[in-house]
Amino acid sequence: MTIRLYDTSARQIRDFQPLTPGCVSIYLCGATVQAAPHIGHIRSGLNFDIMRRWFSYRGYDVTFIRNVTDIDDKIIRKSADQDRPWWSIGYENERAFNAGYDALGCLPPTYEPRATGHVTEMVEMMRGLIERGHAYEADGSVYFDVRSWPQYLELSRQDLDKMQQPTEEGITGKRDPRDFAMWKAVKPGEPAWDTPFGPGRPGWHLECSAMAHKYLGSAFDIHGGGIDLIFPHHENEIAQAKAFGDAFATYWVHNAWVTMSGEKMSKSLGNSVLVSEMVKRWRPIVLRYYLGTPHYRSMIEYSEEALREAEAAFSRIEGFTQRVVELAGGVVEPAAEVPPAFADAMDDDLGVPQALAIVHTTVRQGNSALAADDKEAAVARLAEVRAMLGVLGLDPLDPHWAAAGSEGSGDELHGVVDTLVRLVLDQREAARGRKDWATADAIRDRLAQSGLAIEDSPSGPRWTLGSR
Repeated sequence: MTIRLYDTSARQIRDFQPLTPGCVSIYLCGATVQAAPHIGHIRSGLNFDIMRRWFSYRGYDVTFIRNVTDIDDKIIRKSADQDRPWWSIGYENERAFNAGYDALGCLPPTYEPRATGHVTEMVEMMRGLIERGHAYEADGSVYFDVRSWPQYLELSRQDLDKMQQPTEEGITGKRDPRDFAMWKAVKPGEPAWDTPFGPGRPGWHLECSAMAHKYLGSAFDIHGGGIDLIFPHHENEIAQAKAFGDAFATYWVHNAWVTMSGEKMSKSLGNSVLVSEMVKRWRPIVLRYYLGTPHYRSMIEYSEEALREAEAAFSRIEGFTQRVVELAGGVVEPAAEVPPAFADAMDDDLGVPQALAIVHTTVRQGNSALAADDKEAAVARLAEVRAMLGVLGLDPLDPHWAAAGSEGSGDELHGVVDTLVRLVLDQREAARGRKDWATADAIRDRLAQSGLAIEDSPSGPRWTLGSR
């Protein structure tokens, strides 16, 4: 058994070899909390949640760090625009991110450090880089000297001589316009921390280098994030960390975007779809299916039609699960192991689409067993399905989703709908009893038009949400 991952730095799929046998350490660039999350933000958390789950299934002890960037230029601008403390904006949106992660079934990280809690570690790193000749002070700021590190741009493979980085507004004293700020001198009205270099605040790139060193040491296995972070963020992280003396990450794994009309989903484009609003319109487990089942390196083009297709596909899995549980007379426990073909797909760069095909094939086999009244085979197939869905975080019988379905107004609304639908189904059954097939079929068709799928079972008619 060997897990293989696409390593951005190598531009190829590589066999995963952990630094410490039996353990895997992962650092994921998490939320910058200037605003509430849209589904593009949450996709990264979902992709790496699946990675983490697969490593755990394969027997690894996983340490998973997902940071929070709670101070940056955008947060400071919003603070001024809204006349609110910067920390109030950050904390409010940090809670919104965590609510989104939890709603979509992401396991909590091992540690979730905030940038502002690690200024001491940042100062230590800057001191070391200045002593080694890789950074310098100027007008209260500290900059990384990119020409002092010959391997700079090794991740994005750009040519430094052909790259021009504009000077940041209000930043002075750079030796080279492409040098990047590690520490920004205080400006009137902005938050600041006292350091040996003067009061100011950290640069974005320094935050992650310092926190990765703090929680994972000088070397760790996997650094993750969205493809938009390759440059400048991850490139600058590498330069700082390695120039400081760290080996840093062995593998670099990047997930693709959620797009709308071919463009990256972002607040600046005005095309974001907030998680808090989406979960009011779609069940969170359906959103997880939609965002988590494409390959992590593939773009997802957002559309309502695609979400409806995801809902219909997942409803087929749920319907099979419900029928077998009813037949078995109780919960069917997950199998101890996933099918070999599923494992092969997941081992090959987290091939979730191929793995999901095995899930649906197993569901079809289970439905065939149900049709043949083969209870033993149907139960065995559900056990396999639950094992596979557990790895993907999509097991509808998992306590997380069971709890989510039993809380608040959603459950109450379901009860009201169930009562109303049962009244209509009773009318349909009465028509069938009279052999009035035209009326019975008309009732079924009207329910289907409203988004309800009706299935006749030995225990009576059953309704589920169908494709709308």
